[in-house]
Amino acid sequence: MKKIINCFIPYEDNSEIFTTIEQLERSSLVKRLYLLLPKGGDGQKSSHLKELLKNCQERGFLVEIYPLPLNSLSTTVAVKEIASLADTPLTLIYRGAAPFVLDYFALERLARVAKESGAAMLYSHYYKVVDEVVKEHPTIEFQKGSVREGFDFGPLLLFNSALFKEAASLLPLNYSYAALYYLILRASQKGSILQLKEYLYSQTTNSGKGAGDTHFSYLDPKNRAAQIEFEEAFTQHLKEIGGYLPPPTKEIDFGLLPFDNEASIIIPVYNRVKTVKGAIESALGQSAHFNFNVIVVDNHSTDGTTQLIEELLHSHPHGEQLIHIIPQQRGLKIGGCWNLALHHPQCGKFALQLDSDDLYSSPHTLRQVVECFYRERCAMVIGSYLITDFNLKEIPPGAIEHREWSNSNGHNNALRINGLGAPRAFYTPLLRELKLPNSSYGEDYAIALRITREWKIGRIYDILYLCRRWEGNSDSSLTIEAENRNNRYKDSLRTIELMARVKINSEGQ
Repeated sequence: MKKIINCFIPYEDNSEIFTTIEQLERSSLVKRLYLLLPKGGDGQKSSHLKELLKNCQERGFLVEIYPLPLNSLSTTVAVKEIASLADTPLTLIYRGAAPFVLDYFALERLARVAKESGAAMLYSHYYKVVDEVVKEHPTIEFQKGSVREGFDFGPLLLFNSALFKEAASLLPLNYSYAALYYLILRASQKGSILQLKEYLYSQTTNSGKGAGDTHFSYLDPKNRAAQIEFEEAFTQHLKEIGGYLPPPTKEIDFGLLPFDNEASIIIPVYNRVKTVKGAIESALGQSAHFNFNVIVVDNHSTDGTTQLIEELLHSHPHGEQLIHIIPQQRGLKIGGCWNLALHHPQCGKFALQLDSDDLYSSPHTLRQVVECFYRERCAMVIGSYLITDFNLKEIPPGAIEHREWSNSNGHNNALRINGLGAPRAFYTPLLRELKLPNSSYGEDYAIALRITREWKIGRIYDILYLCRRWEGNSDSSLTIEAENRNNRYKDSLRTIELMARVKINSEGQ
């Protein structure tokens, strides 16, 4: 059988890498294996490595050491050098730390599908071996909106070499972080990124490796240089597919429609008897020189939440500002509850979000948000928030400010990141027209993408909101299935928005 694959894997000085190399050597498809080491590293002096190379040479298996300028496959120089060595139809890149173990005939399966489909890149499900316990790690299907740099392809990627080389030739010379990210986006323009829903290999790790909440890692200031590159690469991709939009210029005339109330704070709730009182009191305690109310949409709670809200209606000093809605219909999600509140006749001109777990940071939050609307003449205002525990003690990652936002490109970069921040507030007539999707995850992201397509949004970088994490709501310990479900949905929202933006540009030509 013709040898059609060159393999590129990082080298770690441990005996387990022999298993990986022996598997690749046994495959009749592998022409050459390149072991990747950082330039100037000590790996070339390793006795294990010398023994490995000697044994492979004696058996006639082509293994070469290839030093990279950085210990990363994400630099422009590294990707270009790999492309220069890709002299076979297929190129396999392993991005994890060795070793990995292939399933029986996994390479043959990947190669056959690559040939028959003509895909630009293939990836698959895999197993994680954590402290000798084998766990399934399913990936999700790639779609047009799968444009996050953190999209989980798994560590093993098989590329069509011709498309890999073409994309690599277009890379800027200065990427230190975003080269492989841009290359995959570019490859997706030329061919399909194909997922095999099969478990084709295992990756060995340990319980401590990669531990911790990475949900907000893209907001960490120490990652700012990488995020600038990812934004540049993604913006270039948008321009190439016709999805790039210039900064929105539409402004809102807030005097066109009369409202009895200037603002409403909207709190959807289901079974939050432990937290909803604090949320409502935080909302009713806002200090403002204008009329406002608090609309609580109680989605058929069964834990005493309903009775607690009714008690506040009659006992709170500002209970007359509280509107308690129980939907007639069942099956509403958070987005559906928002739509119900927005269409209430007493909903104010501006609708401000407050989750039933959370609190405003001060009695001035509502006033700051409304002032921003008038100052910016925008359709949406987004503040900053602080992550806390149940007792309001700050916990990592602390302040979430989304300072990656820019007035010139934030509306484009919003498609790359997984959220825009909180609290969120909206011009009610616009939201009544657009409406939120009836979902309980990503509904706010969906409407924010839609608004940024045409209208300006305002940002407040003061901490306006306290986001409490506790056992009843934490998203930091999701199962892989739940995480995949959430990511799949947000990718679908990005797909919808990308298609709409491409359509706008094509119709404008």
